[in-house]
Amino acid sequence: MRVKLEEVCKRIYAGGDVPKDRYSEVKTKKYPIPIYANAEKDNGLYGYTDKAREEELSITVAARGTIGFTVIRREPFLPVVRLITVVPDTEKVSERYLYYVLKNCKPQSSGTSIPQLTVPDIKKNRLELYDISEQERIADQLDKVSKVIELRKQELEALDNLIKARFVEMFGNPIENEKGWDIAELNSVCDGIGDGLHGTPEYDGNGSFPFINGNNLMNDVIEVTPTTKMVNESTYKKHFIELSNNAILLSINGTLGKLAFYNGEDVMLGKSVCYCNLKPDINREFVYGVMKTDAFMSFLESNATASTIKNVGLKTIRGFKLILPPEELQIQFVIFSKQVDKSKVAVQKALDETQLLFDSLMQEYFG
Repeated sequence: MRVKLEEVCKRIYAGGDVPKDRYSEVKTKKYPIPIYANAEKDNGLYGYTDKAREEELSITVAARGTIGFTVIRREPFLPVVRLITVVPDTEKVSERYLYYVLKNCKPQSSGTSIPQLTVPDIKKNRLELYDISEQERIADQLDKVSKVIELRKQELEALDNLIKARFVEMFGNPIENEKGWDIAELNSVCDGIGDGLHGTPEYDGNGSFPFINGNNLMNDVIEVTPTTKMVNESTYKKHFIELSNNAILLSINGTLGKLAFYNGEDVMLGKSVCYCNLKPDINREFVYGVMKTDAFMSFLESNATASTIKNVGLKTIRGFKLILPPEELQIQFVIFSKQVDKSKVAVQKALDETQLLFDSLMQEYFG
């Protein structure tokens, strides 16, 4: 039997404003209640307050940014910044089953605005209402595949951490530069540093040029997803930015520090993507290694504007002090990184295959 999602829920609502006068960045006796917003990091933890809005078992769904990121909440909390909260009627629906239903929800609205989920989007969704035991069986199956996916992701993270550790072993902290390497401002080793369009282009469903933002920088490459907006050739040429074969792309708005090598793709950049057209004689893989360090991420975070949506200015990126060890050491590091990357390719293939299985099961159960 197919029913509307709202028929198996006690309430569905969006979070409000952050209580600035009752807020702490850390948990204290006065402020013990977690605040959650639209983000994946720390499961969306924003800070703490003294009063919960939701005290029942519930599920939150990110409505902006990382749209569809879903978490089961089992403790009292306060949702903010339009984070959608869904409180299930557990006599009708298993929270674990509903969790996967909500992960499958997509924005229903159209237009040229920034994609986002809304409460009406959630309420419009329908689900197949099996008996509770069947719901639990489906959730068990999806949980098993999800755990394999998570293990594969952990393997990739471990390999990334191996590269980071090797970098620190060879070169130290690239910000503190305790080994005394030569330094140069990033701008001086680039033929250009800039960002993409500040505004919304005219999208074209039949266009063939992806409009890229920071969330498209994944696994060291530009990833075009089913939700990526497209533009036509005219719009692409109107806002054309020349990117070199030695360019690095970096997210500087919203989610900071995501990276990708530019490899000649015909894409249109949004303002959240910064491009660094490195000069031909600069070792791109080494500079990329610098930007993947925790120290560089801390540099971005400490220089970001203090607002709900973090932003790092181009002036800050251009003025970044880049360490320049001897070329032979840079090459040694790059050789090591490429060896580890071979292992990453194998793990990524296994991850992609498991993800494909998960997606097919989601399609089978939820359409």
